[in-house]
This record gives sequence, C-alpha cells and structure tokens, in this order.
Amino acid sequence: MTKLLKLLLYVSAACLIGAIFTLIVDRDSPALAPLICTMFVSLAIGVRGTETVFKSFAFTFWIFSGVTLAMFYPQYFMTVGDYQLSNLIVPLIQIIMFGMGTSLSIKDFMGVLKMPKGVAVGVFLQYSVMPLLGISLALLFGFPPEIAAGIVLIGSCPGGVASNVMAFISKANLALSVTLTAVSTMLAPIFTPLLMKYLAGQFVPIDVVAMMLSIFKMIIVPVVLGVAFNHFLHGRAKWLDDAMPTLSMVGIAVIITIITAFGRDGLLAVGFLLVVAAIIHNAAGYTLGYWGARLLGMDEKSCRTVALEVGMQNGGMASGLAVAMDKVATVGLAPAIFGPWMNITGSTLANYWMRKPIKGEQDEAPMATSTEDQDSSQPDTNN
Repeated sequence: MTKLLKLLLYVSAACLIGAIFTLIVDRDSPALAPLICTMFVSLAIGVRGTETVFKSFAFTFWIFSGVTLAMFYPQYFMTVGDYQLSNLIVPLIQIIMFGMGTSLSIKDFMGVLKMPKGVAVGVFLQYSVMPLLGISLALLFGFPPEIAAGIVLIGSCPGGVASNVMAFISKANLALSVTLTAVSTMLAPIFTPLLMKYLAGQFVPIDVVAMMLSIFKMIIVPVVLGVAFNHFLHGRAKWLDDAMPTLSMVGIAVIITIITAFGRDGLLAVGFLLVVAAIIHNAAGYTLGYWGARLLGMDEKSCRTVALEVGMQNGGMASGLAVAMDKVATVGLAPAIFGPWMNITGSTLANYWMRKPIKGEQDEAPMATSTEDQDSSQPDTNN
C-alpha cells in the first residue's frame, strides 16, 4: 500500500511537469485540465504514504483537488439531474456542527465561570476585530457588493472547532480555546446577524430575524444535540467518535467544491484579490488577537489561544448562511477561499508555536498541562 501511495507522488510530479510544459506550448490545450486535476488528486492520496510534514496537509490538498475540479468542470458539481447540489450544504453543516457538539461537554460551557477574563477578552476580540477587518478590506478592494458582504460575513462568524485542534498542537490554553468556541458559537445568533445588518447592510439586504433563525437551526440545534449525545452516550459509540473527524473533513471539502462550482465566474473575475484579502484578514486576525490579549494582561498560553480563536472563523457557518440568503455563488465565495487558507496558516502557526517553548516551561514535560486543562481538554483530544 505504501509503495502504491509513493507511486502516486511520482504520478503527481509527472503531471506537474506535463502541465507546465502544456502551459508553455499551448495553454488552451484540452490536456491541461486533466493534468492539473490528476496532479492534485494524486498528491492528496499519495502524501498519506509519507512521513514528512506534508502528510499533515493531506486535507488541504484534497481542498485544492476539489476546487480545481470545480473550476475546470463546474457542471458536474452544480446539479445531478434536476437536483441542485447546493441543497446539500446546510445538511452537511448540520452534521459537522453535531460533530463539533460531540467534542464538547457541559463543563466546557461552565468554563466561563473559571476564566471569565479570558472568555470576555476572546469574545470581544472575536466579534470586533474580524468584522471590522472584513468591512475595511471589502471597502478597500472595492469588491462587488455581494462578494463584499461575504467578506463581512466570514469575519462576523464565531471561531470554528479547528482552532481547538490548533490550540492543542501549539500547547496553548486548550480549556480556554474550547470554552471560547462554545461561548462564541452560542452568541452567534445574536452577534452575527446584527453585525451583518450594520456592516454589510450597505451591500445586500439583511433580514436579521431570518438570519437568527437560520443560525439557530443550522448551528445551535445540532451543537446542543451533539453535547447531549456526548453527555449521555459518551464512550458508548466509539465508531461515531472515530468517524466524525473524517466525516467533517469530507463535508467541508464537498461544501467548498460546490460553492466553487457555483461561483466559478465570480472567482475568475476577483479570485486573486479575494485571496489577497483572505491573507490580510487572517494574518491581521492572528496578530491583533495575540497582541490585543497581551495588552489586556493575559499570559502567553492564553494569548496564543485568543490569536487562534480570533484568526480562525467558522467558514462552514458562513457558507450555510450564504445558502440561506440564496447567494451561494457570490456571498459564499469568501468563505470558500478564506476557509482553506485559515486551515493552512493555522496548522503552520500551531506547529511553529509547538517548537517555541513558553518561557518558564522549558523544563516541563512537552505535553504537561495543569490538571484543570487536562480535565477540560480530554473530550476534545479524544474526539
């Protein structure tokens, strides 16, 4: 099996060389699309057979594969017969949010009582820094109204569960990360619609009540059901614990592929600028999150946590809201671009911090944490 996976890496390299040659000789050649698509698919599969750092980016390569396929062959990812594949987005997000709920427990929500300052600082920065950055970039780059609204939307969403994984890798305050994700998600039905109304209302009409209901049905209900499942059936359905991470990743890849197919024309028009906006938005989120927490007197581990929570948004939620607004091909473009980029930078930053010991902890065991952090983080590391 390992030999086959490594063979696929050679196939990917050969396709890359072929694609470059084709671009030089005849960029309109019909061979270019299959060469590029095969390159990414072979790389996504083959990298699993290596023991290098690139193995951890297998999911990212799958995202690139889906985006590439959708850009070259959008018709296959928009409809099947008379069925619109965009109808799959909300159910997939509900499944992902249920999975997020199964990784949380009631005590994660009670964590606000144990670390009120950290939670208050994190939530404040989450719902101020990123929305304001979003509207600033939308106006600065002069994006079309509905694409601009999508940038504000991704900035107005809470942090996603991926930030918890990054907090664990970077040896940050995992208990605070989980609590922040839980609290900011529960506050989303209030803050996200209001932020969209006052910041993005100049671009597209925003129905605050309808958006609140959409978030409640799409995010809150599945998360609550997941928490209840974890509380009453924890450890009794190991197959579900094992399956949910993979199912979530597949769901995210499918969502991004569908959105890319529907928004292909828009991406061709503003794709490069949208990528630049994603880079700036994400980097500024990490920076302002970290230094904002530092200025407010938080310790290094908590500053790392807040940086990750602020810099990484719930792209799935933003995509679902774009569908609910019936603007998946425009408003949904920013989440489709920003989401994969946040995962790339989040994992990179987490690995950097993992190799950079916190001052005063160099002599401690590599994964040592306080008893409280260990107890609070255990459900997340196992789900």
